[in-house]
Amino acid sequence: MVAVYLGLGANLGDRLANLERTTGALAALGPVRRSSWYETEPVGLPGEPRFLNGVVSLATDEEPETLLAWIHDHEARLGRDAVRRNGSRPIDIDILLWGDDVIDRPGLVVPHPRMHERAFVLVPLAELAPDAVHPLLGRTAAELARSVDRRGVRLLCS
Repeated sequence: MVAVYLGLGANLGDRLANLERTTGALAALGPVRRSSWYETEPVGLPGEPRFLNGVVSLATDEEPETLLAWIHDHEARLGRDAVRRNGSRPIDIDILLWGDDVIDRPGLVVPHPRMHERAFVLVPLAELAPDAVHPLLGRTAAELARSVDRRGVRLLCS
């Protein structure tokens, strides 16, 4: 089994229910642990509702493409607009880390190319797995979290 870290976010509908539903559904693929949920400013979406964000670890034997297909299916079931992928959404699931692997395939880049810049990813990742290492940068989640501006990231619930 490999440890996979997923970033979860939601800013439409019942945000907390969408995150909890997603976490529960992921448990069908393997053991799951999650961070606390954080309320965050919508990056790149001025005037849109605030997000709830968190990180989930999943221990799985699935292949990356299989998990990615599951993610797209789950997002669609919860009402994510496949055409407007970067707008407000009831659920967003990003593969952040896949063990120590570096994956660069059409439609799938891991580690997530912008995770090291985003407090809404790094704060919950550092809470859940402070020693997880970014395989390209060689820095831990805790180190990366200390290097970003945390303003706009507020603990909502554990």
